Amino acid sequence: MASLLDMRRRIKSVKNTQQITKAMKMVAAAKLKRAQDRVTAARPYAVKMSEVLGSLSAKVSGDFSHPLLDKRGDKNYLIVLVTADKGLCGGFNANLHKATLSFVQENEEKQSELVAVGRKGRDFFRRRDIEIVKEYVGLTGQGQANLSDAREISDELIKTFTEDKEIDKVFLVFTEFKTVLSQKVRVEQLLPIPPITPVEGEEESGAEAEYIYEQPPAEIFGKLLPKQVETQIYRAMLESVASEQGSRMTAMDSATKNAGELIDTLTLNMNRIRQAGITNEIIEVVSGAAAQ
Repeated sequence: MASLLDMRRRIKSVKNTQQITKAMKMVAAAKLKRAQDRVTAARPYAVKMSEVLGSLSAKVSGDFSHPLLDKRGDKNYLIVLVTADKGLCGGFNANLHKATLSFVQENEEKQSELVAVGRKGRDFFRRRDIEIVKEYVGLTGQGQANLSDAREISDELIKTFTEDKEIDKVFLVFTEFKTVLSQKVRVEQLLPIPPITPVEGEEESGAEAEYIYEQPPAEIFGKLLPKQVETQIYRAMLESVASEQGSRMTAMDSATKNAGELIDTLTLNMNRIRQAGITNEIIEVVSGAAAQ
């Protein structure tokens, strides 16, 4: 049986841990508010841009060709995985790893390579049978995503896709933020840019929009399509940051509550040990008095 001193040390240790988890929960809540505001602001633009470009590319595809719309085979995949740089955020990273592994296994006849955005994804797949061709770490460590980083990633992806003709498709794996308690892992085709389906909850309009081109379609798409790739990556990073902070806040809240329950249990055990010690001392005193 543990001594009274051991129990007091354990209680003190758990209380210190509880203070840390409580502080981490408060920090995550503050970062979540900022991240959620940025996601809310960026999401409508990214969704509408995808819809417009998807509609336009379907209508003028016969008039011109663009490398980012170039439909190739279905053999070589490049997967862009967006994870966190830190842990202690519940099942956030594990769910992304699981979804990526499932996607690779479902397409096991394909040749898959990985671009890791985030330290956790890079470290996990270093020990797996999939080649990491590029890695970006430390981009979201401060709880925010920068457009300049998304532009760097998109430029590198566009360069790789257009120069390496062996890559048939590029997929983006990230976590979409819904609420603090709900996040959804999404696997979306990034390149070649696919036709866009209506967003869930929105009805298709009865009449299709008509567009008047002041410039040739090739010139317009030459500027907008790379911007579309950059926007989708930036949105994925924003969604990932918000989801990470939401998962961390939930995990730290649960850890704080569990620490409180453990403290109550340890305190009860400590009181029992102390009471047992007092009882033994009383018995010794009574026994000594009776012996005299």
